[in-house]
Amino acid sequence: MPTNPVASPSDIDELTRCHAVFIAADPARTGRVSFWRTDGSAPPPVAHGTTGEVTVVLPGGDGVRQVTVPAVSLPVRAALPVLTRGRAATESDRATAFWGAAAVLALQFAARGLLLPGVTASGHDAWRAGPLRAQDVDRVRELAAAMPPEAHAVPVDLGEPLRLPDPERLLREFLDAVVDTLPRSPAAGIAAAGPAFAAREPQYVPEQRAWAADVASGHDSGVRVSLRIEVLGLTSVRADGAGGAEPTFRAVPQVHSVSDPALVADASAVWAATGPFGPRARMDALSALRRAVRAWPPLTPLLSAAVPDVVELADEEVAELLGEGAGLLATAGVDVHWPKELTRGLTARAVIGPPDGDERDGPATAPSATPSYLSSDALLTLDWWFALGDQRLTRQELDQLAEANRPLVRLRDQWVLVDPEKIRHARARRDHKVSPLDALGAALTGSTEVDGRMVDVRPTGWLATLRERLSDPEGQVPVGQPSGLAGTLRDYQLRGLGWLARMTSLGLGGCLADDMGLGKTITLIALHLHRQADTASAGPTLVVCPASLMGNWQREIQKFAPGVPVRRFHGSVRGLDGLGDAEFVLTTYGTMRLDAPRLADVSWGMVVADEAQHVKNPYSATAKELRTIGARARVALTGTPVENNLSELWAILDWTTPGLLGSLGTFRTRYAQAVEGSRDPVAAERLTRLVRPFLLRRRKSDPGIAPELPPKTETDRTVSLTREQVGLYEALVRETMAEIADADGMARRGLIVKLLTGLKQICNHPAQYLKEERPRIAGRSGKTELLDELLDTILAEGTGVLVFTQYVRMARLLERHLAARGVPTLFLHGGTPVTEREAMVERFQKGEVPVFLLSLKAAGTGLNLTRAEHVVHYDRWWNPAVEAQATDRAYRIGQTRPVQVHRLVTEGTIEDRIAEMLLRKRELADAVLGGGDTALTELSDVELADLVELRGDAR
Repeated sequence: MPTNPVASPSDIDELTRCHAVFIAADPARTGRVSFWRTDGSAPPPVAHGTTGEVTVVLPGGDGVRQVTVPAVSLPVRAALPVLTRGRAATESDRATAFWGAAAVLALQFAARGLLLPGVTASGHDAWRAGPLRAQDVDRVRELAAAMPPEAHAVPVDLGEPLRLPDPERLLREFLDAVVDTLPRSPAAGIAAAGPAFAAREPQYVPEQRAWAADVASGHDSGVRVSLRIEVLGLTSVRADGAGGAEPTFRAVPQVHSVSDPALVADASAVWAATGPFGPRARMDALSALRRAVRAWPPLTPLLSAAVPDVVELADEEVAELLGEGAGLLATAGVDVHWPKELTRGLTARAVIGPPDGDERDGPATAPSATPSYLSSDALLTLDWWFALGDQRLTRQELDQLAEANRPLVRLRDQWVLVDPEKIRHARARRDHKVSPLDALGAALTGSTEVDGRMVDVRPTGWLATLRERLSDPEGQVPVGQPSGLAGTLRDYQLRGLGWLARMTSLGLGGCLADDMGLGKTITLIALHLHRQADTASAGPTLVVCPASLMGNWQREIQKFAPGVPVRRFHGSVRGLDGLGDAEFVLTTYGTMRLDAPRLADVSWGMVVADEAQHVKNPYSATAKELRTIGARARVALTGTPVENNLSELWAILDWTTPGLLGSLGTFRTRYAQAVEGSRDPVAAERLTRLVRPFLLRRRKSDPGIAPELPPKTETDRTVSLTREQVGLYEALVRETMAEIADADGMARRGLIVKLLTGLKQICNHPAQYLKEERPRIAGRSGKTELLDELLDTILAEGTGVLVFTQYVRMARLLERHLAARGVPTLFLHGGTPVTEREAMVERFQKGEVPVFLLSLKAAGTGLNLTRAEHVVHYDRWWNPAVEAQATDRAYRIGQTRPVQVHRLVTEGTIEDRIAEMLLRKRELADAVLGGGDTALTELSDVELADLVELRGDAR
């Protein structure tokens, strides 16, 4: 069967809407998952998949019928992302939902270390899931009982009668296949000192069958072993601790039935054959004890005893068993049971807050230049809270526990079982100082890292109060509209003002991440006015924005805050002399970067970064210089807080509230890799809890946000290439792919970028790619012909249209072409002076010119162009967030007519495949995928060839 080298993420999503069935093999990891549809249509091809056919059994007539259907088959490793994504499948694809649940169960087994080595019937190395506890076996059986017919519809025998795989057996084979696949990483061969049990390819190792059988013996047996810990001599010690010998410990092995968890007996009864177990139980229990001894050597005396009935434990062994010993035994499938009367009541947790006795509502007021909650004199304490029941232990009692250095101590007239190492560790960490932002992060997420491991924490004092205020913004006293605002805030804008006012009053920054057009500018003007009412927060506001937005900011300030001084710090003549406390200063990112020292000398009441995605790269000179400008409050405005990866979110929030998310390296390790790579829901939830209070995100589609907005219709309009375009396209692919095959490293990446750019230009117009000086434009491009048709209709309606392209040369060609057709246009690009931009916007808004050609990079943000009822994306920017921002030049508050968005795509080309990828990105709101050309440079030659190949009717 042919192998498909690459597929788009949307195709993978299509697989989750197919039926899935696991087809077992020997060894387990060579099994495959096949995806098929009951209607007989072919599933989409995917990377690492093979296309072919499978015979399935379906209900039909009075019984069942055999049907051969097209299918895509994936190896287990490649199928896991599809299956786990398919857990939320609907009733129509319940088989994929079932195998998704099975995949999660297998991943949980692997994460717990439930792997046993084995040698298959064919003599090959294989890992199996085990040893499984009784509750694990119950979960497997319950899941198998829920297996839908489609999930095991491929028969194992086509004879009479048809025989389908047994659900529980097939499920166990799948679990084994997953755990047999996961450990085979590039480093596994080093750990295994050879390819056996490490290499992905099956290794023929029949000579290791006896060893594997010994290691894994008892895995499929009917019994398991646990340890019951008994304490002798408790009653001989008086309440004051005097008299009698010290209590002693011993471990008693118990044997449990796997099939009947209620059936349990001491090992001595099994050896004496007086218990309810059969004759094989002794051999199986002995194998289990051998595994327990390998995991925890202090149990060795049990193996040399004629009857393994009991082993005495020294204090240090008990202490070890309270710590890592129990974990080691758990990996061998052995539970440890402690006396209930000793384990009740003693609890431990980490607490973060002011030092003992300091329960103020907040830290001491800091100098005005430093927000109080971020000041160095507000260092908090990470401490450990030990309690018996609901009574907290005193420091003296904690010292008593640590100094006793025994696992069993007398405290408050009762015996307490403690881990001495944990007590000593807690004592050593007592009064550990934590920065306010580290403490706040721990309070919001509910956990923090202590000596390399995550521990749950509880905030106390004013830190707990702060967390409540941040976590429940709706429960706070609302902020009224400032009296100086000449306008009426919408309800959601008023809530945004209240949120920003509270955050900045606490000395914390924030990111207002509303969709474009929802009124972030007026909200910030209202915040400026609100802060002027308090001398502690009053001061000038610096707005850093793209050059194209300075005019808009000035007009909005003059409109909504008449009388408030506003100046532009831009151009060759710029100054800050005579700056007033209530004044607005507008500057561009470029000017700020060049003149940061002068701006840093001002005591700003607030600094605002508009279109804050301009500083998403924390290593850029722009981002570095912006950080040097101090202020009592920092606010970021952006409609796209995450365009390509979570590091961009870190860059924005680390500017608004420095230190909140830790260092970039720590953030990537703790959150970004887990959320972006493995889509870890626990890490995602922790990150959400940490970020949510500092980022206010509203969309036009949210209920109640912008009900007055008209509908928006988005359409992908596919066109065919002309014969000239086909010839150029195929020649460029053929010649460049030959060069790429002989290149590597940066040279190869450069060739790929050159290829992708050239193909996009050919799809636009041959004249753009050929860089013709005075070209003939008409009749040479399918896109240009379609644009002409669209404009004929749009102009006949008397409406306005925005035409976006990422290439200035292409816009120049369209400008010349439309002028020849008598169509008046305006053209805005990165080199257009600010005053000319503003004049263009005004002319378009007045309806003087119907067609506005815009460079996507220069005009994709900040402009208010609600005169347009149509938006045309002549070519695709390979980031849906950027395209959405461009569309929002027309689809924003103030737009009263329906907006139609037209995306031009050449069929059968690279644009077609990229359009599918963008659809997937758009569906994954706020999730992170690699972006644009850079990600595609890492494709293999085969994958790249498939991506750029001209397909179908395009030739």
